[in-house]
Amino acid sequence: MSYETTRRTVLLATGATGAAVLVAACGGGGDSGSESTDSPTGGGATSGRAGRVLADVGEIPVGGGKIFADAEVVVTQPEAGRFKAFSAICTHQRCTVGFVSDGTIDCPCHGSKFRIADGAVAHGPATQPLPAEQITVEGNSIRLT
Repeated sequence: MSYETTRRTVLLATGATGAAVLVAACGGGGDSGSESTDSPTGGGATSGRAGRVLADVGEIPVGGGKIFADAEVVVTQPEAGRFKAFSAICTHQRCTVGFVSDGTIDCPCHGSKFRIADGAVAHGPATQPLPAEQITVEGNSIRLT
């Protein structure tokens, strides 16, 4: 008995193999008990980001801030030597904030603005403040904790 290879059988076989690879790649990680963490320069949004170095203190302007979209964090320096961090996800409709200027963290989607000192709403439509994120300053590095 001979089998003829057609484009359809190749695509079907490839699709089944691809699905198996995707299922394996997205698997639960087993019972190893180990957790991965991002490298200091790597980009990961939510899992394994504790301990990640975001920036040097000199990268955060006094009276301003810097957005780290890949980590979904914005770090501000409302006063010299005082650093704050907040979620970079707007509480209005979950857009990533776009820039920091004139003492506010601004969302480009609908115009919400949040104060750099405490994440409070300075201008709607957002009604909830940006949630605080935990950071530490170690030497010249700002690190997520």
